[in-house]
Amino acid sequence: MANVAAVLKPKSHESTMQTGLSEQYRSDMADQLSNILAATYRLTIKTHIYHWNVVGPLFRSLHELTEEHYNALFAATDIIAERIRAIGFLAPETVSASNGFAPDGKTISSLSADAMVRDLISEHETAVRQMREAGAAAGEAGDLVTEDMLTQRLTFHEKALWMLRAIISD
Repeated sequence: MANVAAVLKPKSHESTMQTGLSEQYRSDMADQLSNILAATYRLTIKTHIYHWNVVGPLFRSLHELTEEHYNALFAATDIIAERIRAIGFLAPETVSASNGFAPDGKTISSLSADAMVRDLISEHETAVRQMREAGAAAGEAGDLVTEDMLTQRLTFHEKALWMLRAIISD
């Protein structure tokens, strides 16, 4: 039985991968993608919590928009984790970086719909900055797959920002 357990234990790829991407680059990018993955989980859960708890005149539009967003974000977690695996590393094993979903230690019940949207805007902007930095590094390294994946993710986040800002504009 011990042999079965050993065979089933997840392993990273050998560092001698010959894909045109250096070991150092792949390691650094795996770290960046792991941070992006943790932030994506955080945003997924926060968006889902806001979806459940939003009230007021913006309820219907925010309820529907946040449902679209958390579904897209959850799907993205798989894409990001699989890219980490494809470049030779294990996807993160813990979600400890995703603790503290309530913004600024406030409880959800104390937040207005406007405050929820502003918080989501801040989270998406942080994601955009992280992904833009990682995408630039991927481009410089010739990692077209990671660069393309991050471009697609940026497209989602920038559209989400546009929609969220439009909801709370005067």
